Amino acid sequence: MANALPTRDQVPEEFTWNLKDMFESDEAWLREYEALKAFPEKLAAYRGRLGESAETLLDFFRFQDEAELRLSMLYGYASCKGDQDTGNAFYQDMRGKAMSVMVAISSAAAFSAPEIMAIEEDRLNLFYVAQPELEVYRRSLYQIRRRAAHILSPAEERLLAAAGEMAESPENVGSVLRNADLRFPDVTDSQGETHSLTNGSFVPLQESPDRVLRENAFKAYYGRLGEVKNTVAATLDGQFKQLRFFSEARGYESTLAASLDRTEVPTAVYHNLIEAVHANLDKMYAYVALRKKLLGVEELHMYDVYTPVVPDTAVKISFDEAKETVLEALAVLGEDYTDLLREGFANRWIDVYENVGKRGGAYSSGVARPHPYVLLNHKDTLDSMFTLAHEMGHALHSYHSCKYQPVCTSDYVIFVAEVASTCNEVLLMRHLLSKTTDKKERAYLINHFLDQFKGTVYRQTMFAEFELQMGRMAENGEALTAEALSEKYAALNRLYFGPDMVSDEEISLEWTRIPHFFYNYYVFQYATGFSAAVAIAQRILSEGESAVKDYKRFLSSGSSTDPISLLKIAGVDMSSPAPVNAALSLFGQLIDEMDALMRE
Repeated sequence: MANALPTRDQVPEEFTWNLKDMFESDEAWLREYEALKAFPEKLAAYRGRLGESAETLLDFFRFQDEAELRLSMLYGYASCKGDQDTGNAFYQDMRGKAMSVMVAISSAAAFSAPEIMAIEEDRLNLFYVAQPELEVYRRSLYQIRRRAAHILSPAEERLLAAAGEMAESPENVGSVLRNADLRFPDVTDSQGETHSLTNGSFVPLQESPDRVLRENAFKAYYGRLGEVKNTVAATLDGQFKQLRFFSEARGYESTLAASLDRTEVPTAVYHNLIEAVHANLDKMYAYVALRKKLLGVEELHMYDVYTPVVPDTAVKISFDEAKETVLEALAVLGEDYTDLLREGFANRWIDVYENVGKRGGAYSSGVARPHPYVLLNHKDTLDSMFTLAHEMGHALHSYHSCKYQPVCTSDYVIFVAEVASTCNEVLLMRHLLSKTTDKKERAYLINHFLDQFKGTVYRQTMFAEFELQMGRMAENGEALTAEALSEKYAALNRLYFGPDMVSDEEISLEWTRIPHFFYNYYVFQYATGFSAAVAIAQRILSEGESAVKDYKRFLSSGSSTDPISLLKIAGVDMSSPAPVNAALSLFGQLIDEMDALMRE
């Protein structure tokens, strides 16, 4: 077969990541694995001693830093090796070994938080005077001690820890049901040809220009999910019961407050997002009306949401061309930024093409020492070019944080994790739009941007609002039944899509297919991150050097302060609804331009 995927050993080396920068060989990795197995015992030597002196506390934190650095590379290498060929049993076993030593070291260090919280404030202040180098760890100490009101006695903490494994059951059961047990019937298109329907093929089938195929896939998919809706509802009921149990045990006012406290995000940010999106639903309704008009249908159904309204321009973009365009687009961030990109391109930070057994999708590994690693499955398409910009945004965020922050504050929290990646995408989109006067190409690009807004801001906020409703139901002692969840989801769908969308009965079951509802108030961060990124990109393009300087300070700040303060460094205040309003104002402007282009 001419188009058969290559095996891993057939991929040219220049298109693979150079993992030798972490470990020269598997044998070197195994030696490090054996060395790290001694770390739990070394950590145990600090038990009961953290409050004895400033020197002991400093030594402990320095040892933790060393463990974190070495574990990061140990797991990073094993994970990358495992992902480049998921069928290779040796590397899957290596990943398991890395995880086991990580768990062992984490468990061995569990004594530290209670001991650190037990140090009296006056004594800790004397420690800073006696050993000024402890200042490096002031933020780490604050992070541990700030949650003292929610930490229980040692015996109670052991009970909560023991319950932790059981608490994962709802998510695990839901995942097995969705990914292993559920099977869907084949569906036919308008020509009578048969298509396989799976969790993975559902969205691609919804993108098809064949409306008969879209409708058949939509009805068959949700028809099958309807048969297991009570089981899925039971798993979500279990999920929110366990969240309520842990939040109440720790003295939080709600499951939302317990979740957001982990990353120091005020609950007001969550509520502000929902309120701001509600205030801008008119723009979503305009988008739906435009989609209905451009598709030329009498009724717009939920199975018409994903299909492109502008034909694909089908321009082939090679990886080399994608790299050059991304470099051009991000030149506004300065030569130091683009020089880093070139270094990554030239020195094999990226695993570029698909091969047999390679993990799908794309990611930046999070390992940034000695440098970041990025996994792609490049396809010579516009989407792939945006993916390159996105993942290198993550990579350079990690690079800057690790370069300019000590180990203890180099890992940024999830609330800001999507900002740099999405900022790169927005800058790339604005660059492409600035270069073209071709109406068809411009309409295609704007449609791509509009779909990002729709999918990331509106859709994820709708998910976040539904998740909030489930949390409140659990806190009020209400059971999360399939009927109750379907009724609430249908009402939200009607609210978010408006009068020009037929809210098909089947869409009331969409909650059954969303794994993120088991992620503990996670999805709102997609919408806030996208809004922040749009605001930062707009500021960079309008203000130039001063905005770029602020943005690089943000990239270099890691977790040195709370995430709201971090984004303020870049000129964005996410405690206010202003960034969301501004992003959706741009969405409205793009809809107007799209409408004008398609009328010409």
